[in-house]
Amino acid sequence: QVQFVESGGGLVQPGGSLRLSCATSGLIFSSYSMGWYRQAPGKQRELVATVRGSDITGYTDSVKGRFTISRDNAKNTLYLQMNSLTPADTAVYYCNKMTASKSDYWGQGTQVIVSS
Repeated sequence: QVQFVESGGGLVQPGGSLRLSCATSGLIFSSYSMGWYRQAPGKQRELVATVRGSDITGYTDSVKGRFTISRDNAKNTLYLQMNSLTPADTAVYYCNKMTASKSDYWGQGTQVIVSS
């Protein structure tokens, strides 16, 4: 079955960087447009970055110029490079298909905390 295993989160100071990874299995990874989502405490999950094919990327306004999504189809892995982090980026980060809904399978996510 489909599995997503997110990793790379942690505690980082404002202005710092993190690189998230998402190892996928159970799907033909290269066939899907993928996305990184995040859910902050008390807020709904939001889609923050997407990649279609190998290099067509999209970002929500709040992360444009700071986050970079990429994928390695040979490793079935999705990445999110996050720079210039702010406390507003604190959330649990998830990867999934770009068209994922609440009722779809979701991994456990990886916690990102931006705090001094």
